[in-house]
Amino acid sequence: MAGPFHIVKEFGFEAAHYFGHKPEGHENTRIHGHSFKVEVELVGEPDPATGCVADFEAVAATIKAVREKLDHRFLNDIAGLGTPSLENLAAWIAGELRPHFPQLASVTVRRPTLGESCRYDIT
Repeated sequence: MAGPFHIVKEFGFEAAHYFGHKPEGHENTRIHGHSFKVEVELVGEPDPATGCVADFEAVAATIKAVREKLDHRFLNDIAGLGTPSLENLAAWIAGELRPHFPQLASVTVRRPTLGESCRYDIT
């Protein structure tokens, strides 16, 4: 097989936040919530013994631990996240996953109801 191969695992979470940097009276200075969708992309050559870039069960277990830190939480309270923008969420999720998956290539965070997303390419 000639690669590299790109595999993707998706997950979702619900969370609330606010933006303190918006002008007074702006709707986003009030606490509000979103449904988020996340795509985690790993890139590499399949292991000759398994034929897989990564074991999807191992990816799912690690993602579950990250999801539990985000789901039904107040994002402004998450240590190390900073302003809960899509950009910071993507970077924070990547930081949580990278120690487990050196083949992590990108993290995309979406707010589907708003038609917004951010892709963070890990270099």
